[in-house]
Amino acid sequence: MPPTTNQPDERLLVEAAQRDPARFAELYECNFERVYAYASRRLNDRAAVEDVTAEVFHQALANLERFEWRGTPFVAWLLRIAANAVVDYWRRASREQPLPDADGPESFPVNAENIDQVERQALLFRLVRTLPPDQRRVIEMRFAEEKSIREIAGELGRTEGAVKQLQFRAMQSLRAQAEASTGDKAKQRLGEANA
Repeated sequence: MPPTTNQPDERLLVEAAQRDPARFAELYECNFERVYAYASRRLNDRAAVEDVTAEVFHQALANLERFEWRGTPFVAWLLRIAANAVVDYWRRASREQPLPDADGPESFPVNAENIDQVERQALLFRLVRTLPPDQRRVIEMRFAEEKSIREIAGELGRTEGAVKQLQFRAMQSLRAQAEASTGDKAKQRLGEANA
């Protein structure tokens, strides 16, 4: 069974946004990390990920009145749009360089496994934002910007040992928060099954 959003009233949010496009902001907030995570797994350039994510929500808002509720999560529709946007990005990029092994949206299937991966990555993005500023900056520089410990230490004016310690503490915190969040979701699913 594919995961659902954290909002039990997702259908109501969709219907409200269809009646009043100003309400689309709520859907955007609920699904931004998922779409961003999906794009970031397929594109190596942060600017491209941001552009594709923006394009997905632009297209979703423009076509929202055509969305029909069929029982699948709204994010699945968004991820189909994202798959097409990623393919379009690669086609545009292929004018300058060869296209990777992607013939169409089927190369980036939207299925329960992919949605689970997107959910996990979106959770990680949310958890990183909760870190203290110095830890968050080290994690962003180390993993998003792919900088070495030495480069980070130089930019932050800290010793390499201090940067390693910040990274270690951040990773411990992220691991603990992820385990707590996963446990809470498992408990929630058990509660729903017993209801």
